[in-house]
Amino acid sequence: MERQRPGTYNARKDNLKKAWRQLYGYQHGILIVNAFYENVTRHRMEHRELAPGEKEENVVLEFRPQPQQDMLVACLWSVSKGEEGEADLYSFAAITDEPPEEVSAAGHDRCIVPIKPEHVAAWLHPDARKLAAVDAILDDRNQPYYEHRLAA
Repeated sequence: MERQRPGTYNARKDNLKKAWRQLYGYQHGILIVNAFYENVTRHRMEHRELAPGEKEENVVLEFRPQPQQDMLVACLWSVSKGEEGEADLYSFAAITDEPPEEVSAAGHDRCIVPIKPEHVAAWLHPDARKLAAVDAILDDRNQPYYEHRLAA
């Protein structure tokens, strides 16, 4: 799958111990961002049903925390070894969870998980035998208010 769609992915928090079990508790990273972007359908963003004959239209929204700040986004990372003559593929997945009300109202069904600065060292050096402690880091997250606008 990664070689078909290289890049970045979302790791849903409720699926970390299943689909992401080989990385969760082992290969953690942090992405520092001050905004994130999501694809939503225009009619969901506008809180309406599609009109008869109307086709879904995708729009990109930019979400910024208020007050403005850098966010420390919890991630998982991996390296897939390339076949002979092929480069290795480095990838990561931002961890996402249920969205706060303002992100949901904008038409999106998930949101990145920013962790608190005091949890960075523990996040980057997890103990896979103590996943409850790792889970607690994700639960004790920063929860800013996100303003949004059309990105383009």
